[in-house]
Amino acid sequence: MRISQKKKALEILTILKQLYPNATCSLDYETPLQLLVATILSAQCTDERVNKVTPALFNRFPDAPSFARGDREEIEILIHSTGFYRNKAKNIQNACLKIVNDFNGNVPQTMPELLSLAGVARKTANVVLAHGFGIIEGVTVDTHVKRLSNRLGLTKKDNPVQIEQDLMKLIPPPEWEIFSISIIYHGRAVCNARKPQCCECTLAHLCTYFKRNS
Repeated sequence: MRISQKKKALEILTILKQLYPNATCSLDYETPLQLLVATILSAQCTDERVNKVTPALFNRFPDAPSFARGDREEIEILIHSTGFYRNKAKNIQNACLKIVNDFNGNVPQTMPELLSLAGVARKTANVVLAHGFGIIEGVTVDTHVKRLSNRLGLTKKDNPVQIEQDLMKLIPPPEWEIFSISIIYHGRAVCNARKPQCCECTLAHLCTYFKRNS
C-alpha cells in the first residue's frame, strides 16, 4: 500500500532521529556572529574545512566591528582555502558593516532582517536563527538536503526555496531543523552524491531513488 507523503516524511524523520540522536550543527562557533560568518564560508565548502579556517579568523576578527573595519585582503588570505574567497570576504565584510550600522553590532534575529545582509539567503538565515537563537523559521536546505529530499521522493523541485516549502508542508514545525541536520548527517555517512550506499541504507524501503534503480 502506498503511504501518504506526510506519513512517509514522518517515518523518515523517526528513523533519522534514531540513527543520529546527537545530530547538531557541525560548524564551530561561540557567538551568533561567528555562526553567521562560518555559515557564509560553508557555501560550496565542507564544514570540516571551515572549522580549520575559523580559529585564526575569529582570533583576528572576533566581532562585527572588527570585520567591518578590517582589511579585506587579510580576510581573503585567512579564508582562502574555503574557495570563492574574494566574494565570501566581500559578503562577510558588507554584512558586518550593515550589522554595525543598522543593528547596533548585533546579528538580527528575524528572517527578513537576516536576508537583508550580504551573502545571506534562507539557508544561512535558518542556520543562524536555529542554532544561534533557538528560533525555528524553516527547513535548512543545503546540497545534502536538496539531494536526499529528491532521492527520497519528498520533492521534485530543484530550487532550494521551493524544496523548503515542500518540506515545511510535510514535517512538523518543531522538527524542521532536526530534520535538516539529520538528513545532512545521512548524506555524509550513507547517501553521498556519487555512490550512495543504498544496500546499507535504512531508508531504502522509503526511497524513490532506490526503488527506481534496484
